[in-house]
Amino acid sequence: MLHAYNVIAFTADRQSITVHRLVQNVLRTRTRQPSAHALGRREAEQALQQACPDEDSTAAEQTTQWERLLPHVLALAESTPPGNPAPTQTVATYHAAAQHLYRQGRDAHTIPLRTAALAQCEQVLGDTHPGTLTSRHNLALAYRSAGDLGRAIPLLETTLAQCEQVLGDTHPDTLTSRNQLAYAYKAAGDLGRAIPLYETTLAQCEQVLGDTHPDTLNSRNNLGSAYESAGDLGRAIPLLETTLAQCEQVLGDTHPGTLTSRNNLAYAYQTAGDLGRAIPLYETALAQCEQVLGDSHPDTLTSRNNLAGAYESAGDLERAIPLYETALAQREQVLGDSHPDTLNSRNNLGSAYESAGNLGRAIPLLETALAQCEQVLGDTHPDTLTSRNNLAYVYVSAGDLERAIPLYETALAQREQVLGDTHPDTLTSRNNLAYVYESAGDLERAIPLYETALAQREQVLGDSHPDTLNSRNNLAAAHQATRAVQQRSTANAATVADLIQPPAAD
Repeated sequence: MLHAYNVIAFTADRQSITVHRLVQNVLRTRTRQPSAHALGRREAEQALQQACPDEDSTAAEQTTQWERLLPHVLALAESTPPGNPAPTQTVATYHAAAQHLYRQGRDAHTIPLRTAALAQCEQVLGDTHPGTLTSRHNLALAYRSAGDLGRAIPLLETTLAQCEQVLGDTHPDTLTSRNQLAYAYKAAGDLGRAIPLYETTLAQCEQVLGDTHPDTLNSRNNLGSAYESAGDLGRAIPLLETTLAQCEQVLGDTHPGTLTSRNNLAYAYQTAGDLGRAIPLYETALAQCEQVLGDSHPDTLTSRNNLAGAYESAGDLERAIPLYETALAQREQVLGDSHPDTLNSRNNLGSAYESAGNLGRAIPLLETALAQCEQVLGDTHPDTLTSRNNLAYVYVSAGDLERAIPLYETALAQREQVLGDTHPDTLTSRNNLAYVYESAGDLERAIPLYETALAQREQVLGDSHPDTLNSRNNLAAAHQATRAVQQRSTANAATVADLIQPPAAD
């Protein structure tokens, strides 16, 4: 009857119906009696529970069913009346849907499901019940996946404090909570809180779970990655090499944990300037991620972005730019336009366009990326500082020193404050500011900066690191420019002296 009156339409396979958006809006917002509204919700909840995929069906069949049901499950969760949590069976449906999204790498889309589940746990189980702690932890991770660290970190801090109180300081769930909070601190650029927390967690995992337990391996991998972010490659690389070998042995060659470990070690090699070892690892990791996780899984997108970065570092822009473009398009679609990973892709693609000499596409993209980083991540987040540095660099390439110099000066001051005086990114900023001073003809400010950057790079990165060699070359060129200026000044002085010589005596 509804179809006869054109209120609904059948899809081509006649397995679903569509309803005009205006009709949907009227049905959802019209005034009706509370009892009728409650009855409608119960009927909808029961219909969804009955329609949930059967556990005995194949993975492909379950995926097809979930994708058809997800809009309805999400709509039901988002419309949960305040102060009236969903029934336990409905929350089980929310949890099953959330797990489906999580397995696909779409954890950011589970927020309404996790929120409804937590409200029910708090009312039924109490605020500190282990089930409630797990639910709160899951919601925090969903916020973190969505790039919303402002809501993720307080939730994780609360969950950790409650786990320590209820479960004990070394309970496996407490260790997991501590590890996840450290990860969130690192994502927020707060390495001062992240690294000690990682070190504590690893020591406890080794003691409680053993040296090769999967959680211990994950903790070791995270600590190595944090050391790399802090520029401490001397501790990062050996730890990451050990972790990868253990992951391959314990978890297997294509386990997601092994893929993450392989990717992190490749990144550390790249940071150390060892592209000969980094690129093959990245290529292997990407191929395995595509096979195991799928083409648009967030971890696959990260692997694709990282391989593009390694190609760019090797000067292979023909392979780097298409990979960057693909990664950005997929991150916009999967994660959203302002997710931190999307901002990172946008920034990387803009820098690659600059390297290829395409300033017309590079400058607008980098300006957009910086504005979004400042808004989403904050003015001094490490990714914002990188974005500011990259925009300054492209202004230099365009010959616009008036806009480049203040950006470089700001980026260096902020990196010294946030990352420390000898962090590799700080050294890059110092070298870049010296270069732009030199380009502006201000050798008196350029040379001392070059000298400081070179001495620190020799100490931190080693005598033969590509960045050290670049610093040495830049300093030599600046000294040569100074000598050339001095020689011209001497020659000009001699010419003037010849002109003002007194006339010869009669």
